[in-house]
Amino acid sequence: MSRDLLEGSEAIARAALAADCRFFAGYPMTPFTELLEHFAALLPERGGACINAESELEAIGMAWGAAATGARAATGSTGQGLALMQESLSELTRAEIPLVVFNLARGQGDYFQATRGGGHGDYRLICLAPLDAAEAVELTQLAFHLADRWRHPVLVYGDYLLAHTHEAVDVAALDFGPTPDKDWAVDGALGGTGRARNLNPIGMVPGQKGIDPAVFWDRLQAKTEQIAVAEPRFEAEGCEDAELVVVAFGTLARFARHAVRALRSEGRRVGLFRPITLWPFPARALAAAAAGARRVAVLEQNAGQMIDDVRLALEGAVPVEAIGGISTDPAGFGIGPLLDAEVVRGRIHSQLEEGSR
Repeated sequence: MSRDLLEGSEAIARAALAADCRFFAGYPMTPFTELLEHFAALLPERGGACINAESELEAIGMAWGAAATGARAATGSTGQGLALMQESLSELTRAEIPLVVFNLARGQGDYFQATRGGGHGDYRLICLAPLDAAEAVELTQLAFHLADRWRHPVLVYGDYLLAHTHEAVDVAALDFGPTPDKDWAVDGALGGTGRARNLNPIGMVPGQKGIDPAVFWDRLQAKTEQIAVAEPRFEAEGCEDAELVVVAFGTLARFARHAVRALRSEGRRVGLFRPITLWPFPARALAAAAAGARRVAVLEQNAGQMIDDVRLALEGAVPVEAIGGISTDPAGFGIGPLLDAEVVRGRIHSQLEEGSR
C-alpha cells in the first residue's frame, strides 16, 4: 500500500482516473472548483480531456455526449450548479447513459436534490455519500462501475470539508468485477451501414414506428426496482443493544461516529447507522438496526431532509427526532458550529437523557 497526502478533491480526481475516466467537464463554483482544477491538471497526462465549460448546462451536455460514445465520463458542481443540470439528468437517465456526477455541496445540504431530483418524470440517481477522502477514493471508482453495470447515472455526494481536507490515502485501482459490453455506444462504428444506434429518452428505435412509450417506461421502472433491491449500502456500529440509534451520512457522520464511540466507552447504549447510499436508501437495514431502540436521532446539516426517509423506513415503530440543523459560515460553505465533536456529543447525550425519562 502506498499512501499520499492529498486534498480530497485531488484524491477524487485521481480515483476517477484509476477507474479509467477519460472526459470531464465542469464550471467553477466553490467547493467544486478544486475538483475541476485537478481534473484539468491530470486528465491530459492520461490521454483524456477536461473542459472548463461556459456554464453547467454546457458541462453536462459535453459529458453526456462523451459518455454516449462509451467513454467513462463525468461532470459535477455544487447543488446550485446541479440545479441547472436537472433536465439533462432526468433525460440521460431515461436514455440509459452511464454518467458519473459529483456534488460538492455547500452549507444547507442537497439531500432532497440528490435523492429526488428536480427533473421531470420517474427517475432516480444512484447516490453514494463518502465519509472521508479514503472512502471517496473507493466510492468514486464504484460509481463508474455501477454506472456501467446498470447503464444509469451515479451521483457522488460530498461537501466543502471532504473537498478541502488533506488526508493520507491510497489511490489504487479497484476491481469490482466485469460490466456489460457497451454494444449500445454511439461510437461511429456503424456509420453508413443502415444500423446506426440512437440513444434517446423516449424509447425510439431506428427503423421502427409505433413504439408504445408505456412499454419503454415500464422497462425502465423495472430496472429502477432492481437497483433499489441490489444496491443499498450502509454501515451500522453498536446498534445491537442500542437504546438510541443515531443516523448520519457523509462527513458529518465522522463527528457522529466519534461521539458515539466516546459515549459507548462510558457505558452508554448508543449506536450509529450510516447510509452510504442515499438512494437506494437502506430502509430495511435501518429498520433492523433500530428494532430494539427507544429512539432514533437524525443528524444532518440542514433543516430536515433525510429525516423523511428515516421516518418512512421506520413506519412509526420508533420515535424519530432531529438533532441537526442549519449550520454554516458567513460564506455559506457549511463549515459551521455543528461540525464539532463536542457539539454533536452534546446533542446525542440530550437524546439519551430524554429517552431514559
